Amino acid sequence: MSPADSRVLTAELPAIPRKRYFAIGEVSELCDVKPHVLRYWEQEFPQLKPVKRRGNRRYYQQDDVMMVRRIRSLLYEQGFTIGGARQRLKEMARGGAVNDAMIATPALPASASRRSEEIKELRDELESLLRLFPE
Repeated sequence: MSPADSRVLTAELPAIPRKRYFAIGEVSELCDVKPHVLRYWEQEFPQLKPVKRRGNRRYYQQDDVMMVRRIRSLLYEQGFTIGGARQRLKEMARGGAVNDAMIATPALPASASRRSEEIKELRDELESLLRLFPE
């Protein structure tokens, strides 16, 4: 990935205007995703169902735009595969309301060191509990 590509991924997306319907071109710009990718995602993600009107034109609603941004984050920023992102969205739907902060925040490189610190703390706690119960 070139430095220009990484800037595109980390760039902030524009605010979503308060409108009822968005054409595929507008959603493409709002989510920084090509229209053909949006059409493909409609086939892969059952949660993404824009309204189709005369001439098979797609009209996305606010929820659809937010879903596209979630999918984009899972695939492009968090590195999920299509199948993995589909599964993650299903899990989040079962778990109740979707927390956008949970989706939109890419994994941090320091998360591995934080996890190892948490494991070390947990191990220390378990060892202290074992000392309470001598054999």
